[in-house]
Amino acid sequence: MNKAQLVEAIADKLGGRQQAADAVDAVLDAIVRATVSGDRVSVTGFGSFEKVERPARYARNPQTGERVRVKKTSVPRFRAGQGFKDLVSGSKKLPKAGEVSVKKAPKGSLSGGVTAKATTKKAAAKKTTAKKATTAKAAAKKTTAAKATAKKATAAKATTAAAKKTTAKKAAAKKTAPAKKAPAKSAARKAATKRTAKR
Repeated sequence: MNKAQLVEAIADKLGGRQQAADAVDAVLDAIVRATVSGDRVSVTGFGSFEKVERPARYARNPQTGERVRVKKTSVPRFRAGQGFKDLVSGSKKLPKAGEVSVKKAPKGSLSGGVTAKATTKKAAAKKTTAKKATTAKAAAKKTTAAKATAKKATAAKATTAAAKKTTAKKAAAKKTAPAKKAPAKSAARKAATKRTAKR
């Protein structure tokens, strides 16, 4: 079954070929966009689509047998859901033509007006918010570190200034101390000279 046949198969259920073609295009586009952005698209009962990183490796050219280096790449992967597997293996019977083979979404899980674009925008908004939060945290850390450095520098300056003041006071005390002692010595000499004179 190709895409045109798929559109024809669902045209009767959707009320026309154009509506069916638009629906198929919208579903496929939503799956591709979400998978490319790294999101996992999971449809209950059908399967899931996801982006997988394939590391660099060596492969063999099937024509020449030559060993070839293959670069690291990303590839899409589809994993069939259990319901799909059961239907294919035959452990479950396929529903009649009018019934849906894949489980319908539970009531309340689908909200009106929500499209793939809205989901993509929400995912982009979440990524942007996460980036802004990370940037804000980094800026806060830098600011805190700068403030701490400034406080240390201020404390060092204050310590240096206090040390200079203490040194200046000690120097002044040394200069004034001999001046005070000198008059005392001269007074003692005068008293000794007077005593000698009296004798």
